[in-house]
Amino acid sequence: RVYSLCKIIPSGKVTTYGEIARVLGIKGYQAIGQALRCNPSAPIVPCHRVVKKDGSLGGFKGSLCNEIVFEKKRLLRDEGVVFKGNKVDLEMSFFCFSIITQKNI
Repeated sequence: RVYSLCKIIPSGKVTTYGEIARVLGIKGYQAIGQALRCNPSAPIVPCHRVVKKDGSLGGFKGSLCNEIVFEKKRLLRDEGVVFKGNKVDLEMSFFCFSIITQKNI
């Protein structure tokens, strides 16, 4: 279900680990990160479009730092995501799942 939600995040937008957890009705947003770390279908399932609630990037491909996370930032920038320093500008780039219901995923 995590991957199904990621697939509907439009290019140029991001959502948060917590927002995905909320839609799925779970409290463990860290479990969302673990599921995305194991994403076998990237970039078809665009896990790079999921960030932390403060706009920082979080991890990517199992890494929390170095050139791997820089790749996540590059992918997001290439899609038109706006950054303020090293964080995503959530005012410009946030996508909320408020119209999605459990039965749609």
